[in-house]
Amino acid sequence: MRGIDLDIAAGRYAAVIGRSGSGKSSLLAMIGGLSRPTAGGIRIDGTDIWSLRDDALAHFRSQRIGYVFQFASLLPTLRLIDNVALPALLARRSTAVDPHGRAAELLDAVGLADHADAYPSEISAGEQRRAVIARALINDPMLLLADEPTSDLDEQTEREVMSHLLGAARRHGATLVLVTHSLALAAGAEEVVQVADGRLVP
Repeated sequence: MRGIDLDIAAGRYAAVIGRSGSGKSSLLAMIGGLSRPTAGGIRIDGTDIWSLRDDALAHFRSQRIGYVFQFASLLPTLRLIDNVALPALLARRSTAVDPHGRAAELLDAVGLADHADAYPSEISAGEQRRAVIARALINDPMLLLADEPTSDLDEQTEREVMSHLLGAARRHGATLVLVTHSLALAAGAEEVVQVADGRLVP
């Protein structure tokens, strides 16, 4: 990434588009606190995340950012409800909210209430993506980052997954930043950011 200057308003849906290798996923990884830039900073809700110590950055990521990656990345030996509850259990927050009860609510919101006790191998690829959306929301993040979350899905399943993702972002008042090759998905975004050779295209 070179000379990136980008500002995304809270609560917006922004799509990042560009050819393979253009830097889209690298940009998302920097925004999400997963890949450190060699210069400059990333500020989220007033916090320069790369000025934080490693433990503080890890805490910020777990509490403020939800991730939906290109592949479902569900743990195969855990039921869906356990997969969704896991980030809340790992965060060890002092809260009256029951992680598994919250996970059940989120699975219901993405249409998977009947599959809460299923294992990832027992559901479809589209259902796995919906479970990942539920997992990304378990700690009530202010920012949702999605990296090609529908790239290997058919068009109908893609529409269903995107409907759940956008609906979830709006219900929670979260900012959604989506990396995609799909111009159709980008067309529905409130902001479109195009990247080429590590730079923003005007």
